[in-house]
Amino acid sequence: MNHVPDPNNEEPATQLPDQGNEPVAEVVDLGKARTARAEPESPAPAADPDAVVMVDGPDVPGPAFLERLMRAKRRPVIPSWLKSRAELETAAKWAGSHYGHLAAYHAWRSPVYAVRLAMQAPRGTARFVGDTLRWVADAEGEPVRLAAVRREDAGEYLRLSRQRDGRVRLRTLVTVLACIIGLGAALALYVLAPGWLQAVSLSALLLALGVAGTPADAPVITRAVETPKAQKLTSDIVLRALGALGITAINQAQAKGREGFTFTAPITRDGPGWRAEGDLPYGVTVTDVIERRDKLASGLRRPLGCVWPEAVPEEHTGRLVLWVGDQDMAKAKRPTWPLLKGGSVDLFKSAPYGTDQRGRWVDVTLMYISGIIGAIPRMGKTFLLRLLLLVASLDPRAELHVYDLKGTGDLGPLERVAHSYRAGDDAEDIQYALRDLRALREELRRRAKVIRGLPRDLCPESKVTSDLANRKGLGLHPVVAGVDECQVWFEHPEHGKEFEEICTDLVKRGPALGITLLLATQRPDAKALPTGISANASARWCLKVMGQLENDMVLGTSAYKRGVRATMFAWADKGIHYFVGEGSDARIVGSVYIDAPTADLIARRAYKLREAAGTLSGHALGDEPTPDETAAYDLLRDIAAVVPASEPKVWNETVVTRLEELRPDVYAGWAAEQLTAALKPFGIETVQIGRRVEGKVVNRRGIVRADIAAAIAERDGNQDAG
Repeated sequence: MNHVPDPNNEEPATQLPDQGNEPVAEVVDLGKARTARAEPESPAPAADPDAVVMVDGPDVPGPAFLERLMRAKRRPVIPSWLKSRAELETAAKWAGSHYGHLAAYHAWRSPVYAVRLAMQAPRGTARFVGDTLRWVADAEGEPVRLAAVRREDAGEYLRLSRQRDGRVRLRTLVTVLACIIGLGAALALYVLAPGWLQAVSLSALLLALGVAGTPADAPVITRAVETPKAQKLTSDIVLRALGALGITAINQAQAKGREGFTFTAPITRDGPGWRAEGDLPYGVTVTDVIERRDKLASGLRRPLGCVWPEAVPEEHTGRLVLWVGDQDMAKAKRPTWPLLKGGSVDLFKSAPYGTDQRGRWVDVTLMYISGIIGAIPRMGKTFLLRLLLLVASLDPRAELHVYDLKGTGDLGPLERVAHSYRAGDDAEDIQYALRDLRALREELRRRAKVIRGLPRDLCPESKVTSDLANRKGLGLHPVVAGVDECQVWFEHPEHGKEFEEICTDLVKRGPALGITLLLATQRPDAKALPTGISANASARWCLKVMGQLENDMVLGTSAYKRGVRATMFAWADKGIHYFVGEGSDARIVGSVYIDAPTADLIARRAYKLREAAGTLSGHALGDEPTPDETAAYDLLRDIAAVVPASEPKVWNETVVTRLEELRPDVYAGWAAEQLTAALKPFGIETVQIGRRVEGKVVNRRGIVRADIAAAIAERDGNQDAG
């Protein structure tokens, strides 16, 4: 305990001397006394500066025993892999396959084994006879007797010689009896035993002699399986690795004889690897360890893809879980994807799309989300987007809108089932996508009206459900739009603002209405992922990125500080990413690898499902919309057309009324607030405009025509737009 001088510790008051019989009295002011009781007493000056006090205060009893038991964290009695039927089936399948392979391998080579053993039988016979004679002659004691001769110790030599003579007599007797019994048994077997028993006995003797004659460096039976010899993880290895990280607090603790890491649970097997859990020293966080993952792997003497330090979300930031796999995650063989050869999907329920470090399936639900996929080039971003769209295609109700703005055709297998499809960023491709997105926004509004008009017993949560999606008359089927290299849209010099406006609306309102937007980019910055989109996407997939900014743009603000760092992935970790979604913390997932031919087979299966359900539409049926099918419009140009230069300021209500008269198929139902929201992506803010109505001044939100003209001039480079 620490002690400090106590300023309140005073010597006991000295009793006043007796002053005879005169009473000692004092006049007390009652008002001051009440005030003194109401106010805290100020510390009196210390009478003894050497007095000390316990600064930690008196001992306060902690939680009762029963309370501690109630708050204790119980570890599962049954391992998690036994609780999961899928994991149990996978383990049983692997074990059966392993031992089945062993049996088949050795059964096929058994004739070769028999021939080799037969050829080694003479050598085995010679070894057996020689070993027997050496045993009878007590050859193993010869070095000891020779040592007695070298020391010229006659007594010791005589004692050893008598011992040898006794052993030789006994062993000779045993050998003679064994030969007589063995020879008799062999004659009896030859005369009395059937032929098959004689053959079996002779074969067994021959094989036994062959085994005895096998050289140590040339075994007869070869290995059917080369089992990886991963080193068992021990506390000494963990402490050695942590000490090699160069973290001052850990090194200081180990220099003073302490461990520098407190294990909170035994090191156990967890899937195909080892799991260690414990507390780092005070002031050291799991993030400090994650930053040095390469050094940690070096200290463990394991490949980088085997070492995965993680934080425990429900614990303090110094609680480390270290999982060390037997194999590199990028090279380890993964279980077969359940949807590879059969099955369909309900997008309102979860479906597997990858495995974690331990080989367990990770599911994703593609409804009620909007998603962002980010990575540097060549890390598997497009393959991941294609995989998610393939999952969506296996729900025959889903309407797919697929855009490959890179133009390489990586999303080509989905063309046969897509309602809308384009590969490339030519002018006609941009116009096609713009018309499609406008139609999607109108569909969004239609769905909102349908949901608003449904009875509460059918739609209690005001969102699309699987049951509502099954009702074809409502038109609430799932819609999934996937865009690769989405920055091409948002950075388009002419239509970028409108793309941003529509996609922001879809990201914000689409999930509840059965519309999912998946955006993938290799440039996760503010231009490629506008703030309104990145801030509202609920699902994030981040493969390897180069810096903190890109990491947080995809995974969310402060993800890097929390230790969720996609920068730690190696170049070989293709397809491995952080996944944030499904209501849980960030997880490391290796997505299923589906190459182009396999993706084409899955898309064909999805086509048959849709053909049987009668849900093929749009591009999948060969229907290509023409520019006249969906009214193309330019909001800024339309406002400039309905607001003449003679009206510098106009109320929003007036503008939307004129717009509806101009294009009723586009602007019908627009409200003043909707116009305000539509102008924000262009950087145009509405202002308060006062008008005198029936003798009274009325203030309403409106636009300044000069702002519209300036926005058109900036966008089109036409200074004569006004």
